[in-house]
Amino acid sequence: MTILDKIIAFKKKEITKIKSDVPLKKLVGSPLFQRTPLSLKKSLLEVNSSGIIAEFKRQSPSKGVINDKASIEEVTNGYLDANVAAQSILTDTSFFGGTMVDLMKARTINTAKPILRKDFIVDGFQIVEAKAIGADVILLIAACLTKEELKNYGKLAEDLGMEVLYEVHTQEDLDKIDLHNKIIGINNRNLNTFEVDLENSVNLANQIPDDCVKISESGLSDPRIISGLKEYGFNGFLIGENFMKTDNPGEACESFISQIR
Repeated sequence: MTILDKIIAFKKKEITKIKSDVPLKKLVGSPLFQRTPLSLKKSLLEVNSSGIIAEFKRQSPSKGVINDKASIEEVTNGYLDANVAAQSILTDTSFFGGTMVDLMKARTINTAKPILRKDFIVDGFQIVEAKAIGADVILLIAACLTKEELKNYGKLAEDLGMEVLYEVHTQEDLDKIDLHNKIIGINNRNLNTFEVDLENSVNLANQIPDDCVKISESGLSDPRIISGLKEYGFNGFLIGENFMKTDNPGEACESFISQIR
């Protein structure tokens, strides 16, 4: 059983319990459910957009604790000062040490930039939940969903006014998605082995149509790599660990962005 298999099996049990404890109408009745989500696509395609989606990430299964000192408030303010295109927040507790409260706290500070709820979505309930906590974008990981689930969950998110970042790692993942006018994230990290290969972004980029917004994820630690990936049509770059492993993630992010302008 791979790490991804373990996470998904655990997540399904976790969601079953949460669904029995939290009525759907409570989510729909929450104040944040009524807000109009911000567009990640628009933010990434704006003239002079940094293209950086900066992540708040305390830990990961492959690296263990990355940063358990920095607060969500401090990091969010730092990322906004750095002029990120968007913010990504991990809400998985068991494997990544994140919480939904992190995202809700960030939303009170960050009213101008889109927020991606980074989690392992295996149930439509989580998509309604994402809207209720103030997320603008959800992540759907092709490796752990069927073609039908990707289609149905994507439609649900769009019906709720949110955007979807479809994450792929292989050609097989890409083949599960209707690639018309989507936001596609190519993860350079193999979710089964957690090894990183930056060539993955380049290799799959050519298989994605021009009407899609392309995002490269994982292993992006050098501003020069960003410039190179832009030549392959990438508009967005999701970076977490590179900033979070420092004492001041916001400052690290600002320094990074200043070098790719």
